[in-house]
Amino acid sequence: MKPGGVARARVSPPVFWAARVLLAAGCQAAASFEALQCEGPVSTAGSGCHPEDDLQGSGVGFQAKGYMFSQPFHLIVSYDWLILQSPATPLFEGDPLVLRCQAWQDWPLTEVTFYRGGSALGPPQPNKEFSIAVAREEDSGNYHCSAIFQGPGPGSPETASSVAVTIHELFPAPVLRAFPSAEPQEGGAMTLSCRTKLPLQRSAARLLFSFYKDGRAVRGRGPSPELQVPAASEAHSGSYWCEAATEDGQVWKNSPKLEVRVKGPSRAGAPPTLNPSPRKSAAPGTPDPEPPRPPPPPPSSSSESADHPSPLQAPDPHLYHQMSLLLKQMQDVQVLLGHLVMELRDLSGYLKLESRKGHAKRA
Repeated sequence: MKPGGVARARVSPPVFWAARVLLAAGCQAAASFEALQCEGPVSTAGSGCHPEDDLQGSGVGFQAKGYMFSQPFHLIVSYDWLILQSPATPLFEGDPLVLRCQAWQDWPLTEVTFYRGGSALGPPQPNKEFSIAVAREEDSGNYHCSAIFQGPGPGSPETASSVAVTIHELFPAPVLRAFPSAEPQEGGAMTLSCRTKLPLQRSAARLLFSFYKDGRAVRGRGPSPELQVPAASEAHSGSYWCEAATEDGQVWKNSPKLEVRVKGPSRAGAPPTLNPSPRKSAAPGTPDPEPPRPPPPPPSSSSESADHPSPLQAPDPHLYHQMSLLLKQMQDVQVLLGHLVMELRDLSGYLKLESRKGHAKRA
């Protein structure tokens, strides 16, 4: 171990916050809070924790055996001439990333070089800090730094141990869905919903949503993740996608495309053809067959045909579907009735047999 040591943070006697949850029958749950002050070296018998009277805490991290604890803080103490300091809190897309090449006792450095995955991120410089204004997931990796001490310290260049830096995803790419369907009927309502999810650590962040159709903006960025279409028409058919972005616009992601096809109004089919198929010529001497009857006259106007369809027109497919369901249910009822009749027959035969046995015993 080298003669000097550098700690990443100054350590005071640690304070652990705990909340004891008390439950009483028929009463609401009550919580009593206390602070545990831990003193003394950790490895000696004189160390210990005792309750404090004051409570000045913040968020609760997790609960175990009736106590609720704050989020843990990971402390790393290094003993070396040079270390690389990285943020202690989790980093997400859009956050600034600041790394500091720290020397023992903050001695001055020169020719400071930062590396990621073994590749230099720039030429040597006197600046001890390396920063990325808007971090991305691809900025994750193992970082380290090297430098030369200007004053006291080793005369040769020193290299800090590598530090793993992870940039977490702020939110996944949104998904665009249409309700009630991506194939609405013309004149019906449709809602496009752009959905994604923020992590628990950034649940208070605010996202803005925008919608696009066939490469053109339908609605600019706004807080609502939904786009309402009160009455769909043929013009609303097309390829849609949405975008979710942070308020500062540093992080944005697009959804996959969603094809929307608006169905036209249901129209009755054309009347069936009543002309008979061609007949073979009759044998000589046989009377001519009766000529076919002429087809019925067409409706007087197209509007009248649309409003009052002819009985010869094809029925509504929806009606066919309902009739099929009804027929299926009737068949099921028929099967059940058949089983019931068979059970009643068996029961009747059994009762008759028992009745005969009873009469025989009495005789």
